[in-house]
Amino acid sequence: MASPVKLTSMAKAAGCAAKLNPATLDAVLRNLPRQTDPNVLVGFDTNDDAGIYRISESLALVQTVDFFTPIVDDPYLFGQIAAANSLSDVYAMGGRPISSLSIVGFPEKGDPEILEQIIRGGLAKMNEAKCSVIGGHSIRNEDMLFGYAVTGLINPERVWRNVGAKPGDVLLFTKPLGTGVITTALKKDRASAESLAAVVAAMGTLNAAAAAALQELDEKSQAAKPIHAVTDVTGFSLLGHAREMALGDPSNGLQPVSFEIDHAAFSYFPGAVEAAREGHLSGGLKNNRAFIGECATFEPSVPLEYQDLLFDPQTSGGFLVAIAPDYADSALAAFERHGVGGRRIGRVVAKTAPLLRVL
Repeated sequence: MASPVKLTSMAKAAGCAAKLNPATLDAVLRNLPRQTDPNVLVGFDTNDDAGIYRISESLALVQTVDFFTPIVDDPYLFGQIAAANSLSDVYAMGGRPISSLSIVGFPEKGDPEILEQIIRGGLAKMNEAKCSVIGGHSIRNEDMLFGYAVTGLINPERVWRNVGAKPGDVLLFTKPLGTGVITTALKKDRASAESLAAVVAAMGTLNAAAAAALQELDEKSQAAKPIHAVTDVTGFSLLGHAREMALGDPSNGLQPVSFEIDHAAFSYFPGAVEAAREGHLSGGLKNNRAFIGECATFEPSVPLEYQDLLFDPQTSGGFLVAIAPDYADSALAAFERHGVGGRRIGRVVAKTAPLLRVL
């Protein structure tokens, strides 16, 4: 359905670029008390993708919530992308989504047909993931919002966290970069049809296949556990999520490390480099750059537009994976078998200053 209303014109910030400033969020979370329930296996301490709550020795719940403003103009596609983005956090932990609750904010005088198409799109994507939509909540809101709270199941012994990377690990990434600059260009009617089609297709693609490829490798390796850290890259950008991964969790024995990242190793969406070069930079991108600050440095040979793309907020982005070096080729082969475009984009080294070095 082609929307008679330009949905992206109704949002000050689109998709995951609408997230709170990471500096604000970090300052608030650092002041909160730590969890004391021993069944909370993963809480908010390391800004992980989802929470893990143990039910028994062999079963735990994966819980997450994600919603955002329109990132495309077609309401059905917006619903699909919001659903794929919400599901991604469960896949990134190694879980299987089973149920969800919708979250809706819609203008009081908005067109009900648009709302129906948004919900239909989300339901279609949830059906694709075999994740039941069992309810939800809606409010009147001038900024249109849509997303889901998703619950999944996982074996507590097979949880992937966003921390745990070790020196020597290889860094892999599974989707192109550039959703933020292209959707910002869309708001200004400067995005090409080719760029938009590529971005919409990627944002609407479930990370289920990437998770299945890693689980296949994980099961074959048995006790070796070669997958040391996984996160899905969304609003805080590739470098923002890399920073969280590199910081580790010293309170649980997961020490900080440093990353060396090759900007030329990534795949970028068609038109993304040009959009960055033309200055289609979201407020979220600028917030990410300010927050990460001196944690990241760039070699003089890295062009400014590529620096911007590594700070670019992604919506329904790919997996960033830290894996033992002996298993990197096997992981890339598994990605290929599952139709996922995995790439080797860097390596983990012992902690140095800066935390992230882009080559």
